[in-house]
Order: sequence, then structure tokens, then C-alpha cells
Amino acid sequence: MDEVLVRAVGVADVGALQELIEADPGYTERITGCPPGEADAQSLLLMRPEGVEEDAKVVLGAFVGDRLVAVVDLIRGTRRSGRCLSGCFRLHSNQQGRGYGRTAYALAERFVEDTWPEIGTLRLAVVDTNAQVAAGFWERQGFEATGEVRPYVYDKLESTARLYEKQLGE
Repeated sequence: MDEVLVRAVGVADVGALQELIEADPGYTERITGCPPGEADAQSLLLMRPEGVEEDAKVVLGAFVGDRLVAVVDLIRGTRRSGRCLSGCFRLHSNQQGRGYGRTAYALAERFVEDTWPEIGTLRLAVVDTNAQVAAGFWERQGFEATGEVRPYVYDKLESTARLYEKQLGE
């Protein structure tokens, strides 16, 4: 496997990020009920939960050379200090099965440990409409279901989000 480097993505990366999103329309459809939109990359970079400061969010891109192979959206300190929420993790569809997803996630986790030392818990939600694809991946990364469930509604899509957590430093 080629070397993977992780860095924050920004406006200059919008084209590569949009291409990554459009490469796997099934993910977007499972999460939103709609195909990818032309501004999804820009939305991923800018959107954050209400009350979350701009500097509490980072979108990391995993690159092999100049190719964006994965992206992870991280939000520090949501609802309770000491936690980091992963709002989105996407792997380019033509890079699946090569170990880039596992590597990109491990580098994102290292970023959290190095950049936000106050974070002790990573948290994410797996939406039932995407669980067949996502749940196993997160369990292999060391996440455990908390048993917490929340209603998930995006436009006309109604589902359930199941929360997972991983303690850092274990």
C-alpha cells in the first residue's frame, strides 16, 4: 500500500472532495435518501451543529500522493467535553479493499490524540440505512455500540441512528 498522509481539507480541495462524494452515490442515498448534490463538498466543509464553534470542526483528507482517498469530519467537544464526534467518514469507492479506510481512520485518530489531548472518547452514529455497510467497519476499528439510539431524519428519509464509542489510549 502506498503511503497515506492526512491533512485538513479546505476550499482548494472542494473539487477532489466533490469527486470523492460523487464516486459513491450509494452512501449519500443511504444517508440522505437522495443522490449526491453539486454542493455536497462545500456543505461538508462548512456545516456544523448549532452552537459548535468554527475551530471545533476539522475535515481531514487522507491522500495518496495528490489523490484524495478518504475524508473524515471531526467535531471536538460536542455535548460533553472530552468527546469528539465523527460526523462523516467516506472512502473513495475505487479505493475500497486496499486498506486505505483502516489507515485513514487510524491517522485521524492519531490527529485527535495529538491535536486535542483533552479528548478521551470518540463517538459516532451509524444510521440503520447504512449499517450493513458501516457497522462492521467501525467495530473492527474498536468502536462499541453504546445501546443509545436516536431518531434520524433527513428530508424524507426516516431511520434510526445507533451510537458507538471508542476510548482513546486503550
